[in-house]
Amino acid sequence: MSQAIGDGTGAAAAATASQNQAYRPWQIRIFAATWLAYVGYYFCRKPFYVVKADMAAALGFSTIELAHLGTAYLAAYSVGQFSSAYFGRKLGPKLLLVAGIAISIVCNFVFGIANSFGTVMLFLALNGMAQGTGWPGCIGSLAFWFRREQRGSVLGVWSTCYNLGSFVSTAFAAYMLGRAGWRWSYFGGALVLLAVWAAVVILHPNRPESVGLAPLDEDATEPTPAPGGETGEGKGERGLGWTPDVVVNILIMGVIYFSIKFLRYALWSWAPFFLRQNFGLAGDQAGYLSTVFEFCGFIGVILSGIASDRLFHGRRALLAFLMLAMMTLSFVLMATLGATSVVFFTVSMGLAGFMLFGPDSLLSGVGAIDVGSKRGALAAAGIINGMGSIGPIFQDEAIGWMYKAFNHQLFPILLMLVCMAAAGTLVTFLLWMRARKGKASL
Repeated sequence: MSQAIGDGTGAAAAATASQNQAYRPWQIRIFAATWLAYVGYYFCRKPFYVVKADMAAALGFSTIELAHLGTAYLAAYSVGQFSSAYFGRKLGPKLLLVAGIAISIVCNFVFGIANSFGTVMLFLALNGMAQGTGWPGCIGSLAFWFRREQRGSVLGVWSTCYNLGSFVSTAFAAYMLGRAGWRWSYFGGALVLLAVWAAVVILHPNRPESVGLAPLDEDATEPTPAPGGETGEGKGERGLGWTPDVVVNILIMGVIYFSIKFLRYALWSWAPFFLRQNFGLAGDQAGYLSTVFEFCGFIGVILSGIASDRLFHGRRALLAFLMLAMMTLSFVLMATLGATSVVFFTVSMGLAGFMLFGPDSLLSGVGAIDVGSKRGALAAAGIINGMGSIGPIFQDEAIGWMYKAFNHQLFPILLMLVCMAAAGTLVTFLLWMRARKGKASL
């Protein structure tokens, strides 16, 4: 009997090794396609934040109107995330990405010729819907191509796409602003994303079955649907195989991501504006300096992904809690010293980026797959990101109002960011406690 068991184990290991070898070239393609896709999305997302001061001056927009424009984009972005959780399972991840990218390209060409508040608001909202397809589509794609034991390291490296994408697109928009004016920040970004769209169409293989490969074995920790329940691309809760604990975990992760994205977009949206208006930098200089946030976050994402697999052995909730606690201290430094010093503002922005982007990636990427399972990864990513994307809606309006109400002073705004960081850290502690009790696969 032991010989038979040994033979069976050896045969299973050989089959797994053979499957891994067959998957490897396609894994490279899907990794490249989705990584490029999400980098590309930023070239049609970041120009507005870089050029908002120059655009406002040219078109006569007030600070409050800028906040309303940001709100229109972010509200639509949140809707796009939620709707992607549904439509992505119907259309498939490749079609979701290809359609979203194409719409975003068109919107940015329109921004480059727009002259009215109404036109900009309408197409910012449409662009938000299109941009909302990016993360769920990419995470949904990756879930079908990598095993659970690979995801922490793979997603840690892959998640550099939104750090590097934000960094490069911000620098590119600032360069185009300085060289050719704010309209070409939009035109240039649209042309870059057009090239990325072509690469995605060529490289993205959709799902393993579409290229003649057998699906990867279900993770041992994934819930199995009850007899008679729907599987695969089935509809609803039963098709996803989610237990009540899984639903609670996804909602908690969505609340944490609300805090993270509130803070991330607060710096994305307003840091170049503050650097120009409060510290007297030129528009392109402010754009370049603001990239320290993404540059340090790039390092944080890679290290946190590797650490979550090799040092924390999949205990991603604990690592996220520790990093968010340090992030809170970074915002304390920003509020106390950075409000009046461009040096401390920049240093604290870099520290915050390093500590923020790691948990951001762990919760919205590999965490969504771990908790939502391979079947429900796209839906889990859409829900977590959709809830998270509500946070940026509030920050744009709150900061726009506070900047005017407090006579352009930064301290009250930065104090609000400290409170939001502390709240997110506390909820992450609760998630860690659930993981310790065996109620969360994190």
